[in-house]
Amino acid sequence: MTNHASDFFAESTAICAQIDLAKIETLARELAALRDRKGRLFLIGVGGSAGNCSHAVNDFRKLCGIEAYSPVDNVSELTARANDEGWDTIFAGWLEISRLNANDAILVFSVGGGDVARNVSTNIVKAVDFVKARGGKVFGVVGKDSGHTAQQGDVVVVVPQVNPDRVTPLSEAFQAVVWHCLVSHPLLQVKKTKW
Repeated sequence: MTNHASDFFAESTAICAQIDLAKIETLARELAALRDRKGRLFLIGVGGSAGNCSHAVNDFRKLCGIEAYSPVDNVSELTARANDEGWDTIFAGWLEISRLNANDAILVFSVGGGDVARNVSTNIVKAVDFVKARGGKVFGVVGKDSGHTAQQGDVVVVVPQVNPDRVTPLSEAFQAVVWHCLVSHPLLQVKKTKW
């Protein structure tokens, strides 16, 4: 019998040792610049990553003073768009109505980052393409360097793949680690946490 907890935390330690810290620092600078130019940050993701988007929106708004939103927080609109227009365009349609412009950015939380050929997270692919066409920035924290977000994004932190069998839980866990690193970064945090 294996010691799952020991393995999981050893893999987490390996990710901490391998993750691109310079890329996280670059992302912090980009987010500070976004706030300075009064741009908005839109967080998108599906599944567990969608839940991370909701939490991160709170932190970027409350701790960093960044105007941040996520389409996943409006389940009525999201499901109406999926039903009436199709799953592929739920995020791009939401960003269009939000009048995303060149001052704005998206932050993608995703395991794969979208892949048209594999028909996975095509809504993220369409959102990335929409943002690029509008001149906005594409940021991300993803688990695969081969996905659309990593390939097309401006600053994308790729969670190192230390165990292919645990890409999803480790990627989603490290989305939280990276965003908490960002919202506590001296360049970004403007309000202290209570504890």
